[in-house]
Amino acid sequence: MFTTNPFGELSAVISTEVMQGYVIVMILLVVGGTLFDVMHKKSAKYFFQAKAEAEANGIRKVGSGEKMSIAVQTAVVDVMTSGEFCNPKRRVAHLLGMYGFVINLLMTIVLVFGYNTPGEAAPQAVVALWYIGALMVCVGGYWFWFFIRVDVNSEGHPPFRLVRADLFIVSLLASMTFGLIWAFLQATSGGAATWIFLLLYLIATTVLFAGVPWSKFSHMFFKPAAAFEKRVGKANGSAQNLPTLTRDDPEQQKRHSMTLLQDAPMNMGLGIKRETPNHY
Repeated sequence: MFTTNPFGELSAVISTEVMQGYVIVMILLVVGGTLFDVMHKKSAKYFFQAKAEAEANGIRKVGSGEKMSIAVQTAVVDVMTSGEFCNPKRRVAHLLGMYGFVINLLMTIVLVFGYNTPGEAAPQAVVALWYIGALMVCVGGYWFWFFIRVDVNSEGHPPFRLVRADLFIVSLLASMTFGLIWAFLQATSGGAATWIFLLLYLIATTVLFAGVPWSKFSHMFFKPAAAFEKRVGKANGSAQNLPTLTRDDPEQQKRHSMTLLQDAPMNMGLGIKRETPNHY
């Protein structure tokens, strides 16, 4: 199975133009959905407003060289290694899902636009990466869904409880799962079941890319910018108008909304982190 190009086999029945057109439409849906999300939620307006306030409240100016260094740190720590996750299991699951999705998406584009005729030999590495990417998403996604999710692990909700916020992860897992099953059946002459899972694969994939305004899909574009501005705010001293990590400075003490914490030691209350909150 890992050596069979599923899109090359499919092109014997569905023209390459149709497959390529579908991929282009999905890309346009992501672009359009992200722009709609930005305008509807006014996230860009809020982002630039917060950016201007942070620059005005900064106690020092961050130069272009320092900003370049911060950009590199953001790319390496916050984007490439998901450094914002304190829970190591959650971090690994996120990395598996993120890199698996990117690999599968890129290999899909390569296979659909480059090796899309029956019998045309696609590079084995490209074909294998398509399957590996989908499997990575499934491993990371199902691990997160059944064992790591806060509302399941810590709050005791059943794992099959669905809310709108789950649209992204559910459609992503469905797309990768149905895609793998379809590719396996196609490689092993699965008959009518092949077409059923192809249809399910297309439906789940369409929901994934068309549901951008109602899912967390677009957060992958916003989070790097937010992480960068957070680091810049820390560097210029504005700290996004939030209390810094020291309470020795009287001015910082006054900024706390809770009087109790103004004179409290920094390690106050950290006992809650000694064990996982799963006492449901």
